[in-house]
Order: sequence, then C-alpha cells, then structure tokens
Amino acid sequence: MPARQSPVLIAFSGFLCLVLAMGIGRFAYTPVLPVMLGDGLLDVGTAGIIASVHFIGYAMGAFAGAYGIATPRKILMASLVIIVVSTVAMGVTDSHYAWLGARWLAGFCSALILIIVSTYHIRSLTGPEHSNLQGWVFAGVGAGILLVGVAVLAMMILRVPSYMMWLWFGGLALAGSIYLCVQRIDFDRPSADAAAGEEIRKTPLSWAIILPYAAMGFGYIVPATYLPVMAQEILPSPLIFGLGWPVFGAAAAVSTVLIGQLQSRYSNRQIWLAAQVVMALGLLAPAVSQSIAAIIIAALCVGGTFMVITMAGMKEAHRIAGPGDAQRHVAVMTFAFATGQIAGPIAAGWAFEKLGGFSYPLILAGILLIISLVPMLKGLSRRQP
Repeated sequence: MPARQSPVLIAFSGFLCLVLAMGIGRFAYTPVLPVMLGDGLLDVGTAGIIASVHFIGYAMGAFAGAYGIATPRKILMASLVIIVVSTVAMGVTDSHYAWLGARWLAGFCSALILIIVSTYHIRSLTGPEHSNLQGWVFAGVGAGILLVGVAVLAMMILRVPSYMMWLWFGGLALAGSIYLCVQRIDFDRPSADAAAGEEIRKTPLSWAIILPYAAMGFGYIVPATYLPVMAQEILPSPLIFGLGWPVFGAAAAVSTVLIGQLQSRYSNRQIWLAAQVVMALGLLAPAVSQSIAAIIIAALCVGGTFMVITMAGMKEAHRIAGPGDAQRHVAVMTFAFATGQIAGPIAAGWAFEKLGGFSYPLILAGILLIISLVPMLKGLSRRQP
C-alpha cells in the first residue's frame, strides 16, 4: 500500500462507501416499502416500527463510534459485509422479527461507516485545492439513493416482487464491497498531529450545533421514510409516484457538489442555516397541498439540503474539535441526529393510521427545524474557516 494515495482515489472510496452504506444499507427501505406494502407483507404501522428499529441501530452505532475505533479499516470492511448480509436477509425471509434484526444491523453499521468516512475524508481532503472533492464524497449518499430509486422504479414497472429487489441490492452491495477490499484504502492512517506525537485534547461539545442537527434528523426522516408512500396515496401509478425518490437522490447528489463551490465564500454555519430553512419550507409543501407537484417540491427541498447540512455539520465539528478529537464530535452529532429520527417514523405512522395523513408530523418537523436554529445564530456573522 503506498504511503501517499491519490486524493481522487481517496474521494472515490468515500463516495462508494456512502453509496453502499447509505444509499443501500440505510435508504433502500424507503423506495421498496410501497412494493412491500403492495405485496401484503406489512402495514404502515409495522413499517414505521421497523424503520425506527433501524434508527435505533443507527444511534447505537453512532454511540459506539464516539468511543473511538482502534482499526477503522477492519470495522469498515466488517460493516460493509454485514450490510450485504442484512440486505439479502430482507429478501430471503418474510419474518418481521428477522426484518427487525436485519434493519437494526444495517443501521448500526451504516452509522459506523459514516463516522469513519466523515472523519478520514474531511481530514485527508483539507485545503482549498481539495474542497470540491469533499463535496463528491458526500454526494455518494445522494448517488446511492438515486441509483436505488431508479432501479426500484424500473422493477416496479416490470412488476418485480419486493424480495427480488432486496436480493438485487444485496448483490450490488457485495460487488462494491469487493472493489473496496481490493483497493485497500488506508482508513487507519493517523492524522499528522497524532503521528507527530502531539497530545490529543478533548474539546467541549457545542450544543449550538448538536441541537439543530438532532432536529434535522427528525425533520428530514418523515419524507425520507414515507415520501414514496405519500406519493402513492395521491396517484398509484409507479410511473408517477416512483419518481419522488430518484428526484430526492438526484437533488442530494448534486447539492453537495454545488455547495463545494461555495465553501470558500460562506462559513459552515451560514450554509447550514440556509439549507435548514429550505428544508423546513419543503416539508410544508405536501402538508398544505396533496399533489404530486408538492411531493416533487418536498423531494427537491429535503433531498437537496439534508446532505448539505450533513457535510456542513461534519466540517463544523472538525473545526470546533481541533486536531485529534474530531471523531468524538462527529459521533456525538451522529448520535443526536439518530435520536431525532427515531421518533419520526413512529410519529408519522401513528398520524397516518389515526389522523389519516402525514400533514401534522410534517408541520411539527418544519417548526422544530426553524426553532432549533436559534442557538446557532450567535456569532453567525463571523467568518468561520
């Protein structure tokens, strides 16, 4: 393994990790869910419980990441293998208990992968000459969502059952994981400061960024879990409702690349605040208008901002943490995000069953997104590198 690797290869490895861990392991459940409902395998309430168990796994993975990872590469490779197995498991059984276990494992491992990738790639691709590559790394989430969304749309048109979709995604995750194993990206490489023997000091956590990041977890997760279901309630044709999730993914993929061009002009917090306001407005669209146009607006606004907020939040955590302590800050923020999203699917599923729609949780989430930004306003005008 060469001591110094190509920045482009490093960026692509992070991109692919997030395609597999987030696009498949984390989010494939969302576009496949309407097909599972149509196959009679579960109802909306049960779907919300399974989604929340997945998010509990995500929170526990983030909690584990906060204590440090002795060998990040081994943990990352093991996590990718588990995501492959858990994805395949969704297709080889129709047991709800097995699905709970599979989704919990996928959540746990996807959180670990996000923490490892965020810590290593932000540290390895610092500097103005590499800022655009950071955007490409985080574009992996949106690209994975787009890939899965388009694949599900095509398979719905062909009337492929949901279990075959899970098996197809498991095979795709396996192929990508094998490629990453062959490349042998050195995720275990210590930072320059640690290598130089400098003492690593813990820095105080910033609740001004933890709280709005937790609110973002609650805010985005309702459409991120139920957007195709919302669209299907309006118009059952897969040619129409199936477009919502690919649009969501395309917006997520493009947004981080475009925002990468603005990082030299605006601070992390300025980018974050603007993105979170847009997300809140996007949540209100399907709450006030039951139309496919409102679904597409929500997909663009939420899909186009949640990874921008993630990237800005991870970069802000690195800025606050200083050398050596970034992984702890990233893990705590990821845990806060996960706790925010655990309640989302349950609340939305309950609202759907009892109140006949998703409007109330969408409005509540939009309000929380705005209120949570208040602590971040202090010092917002200061340029934060």
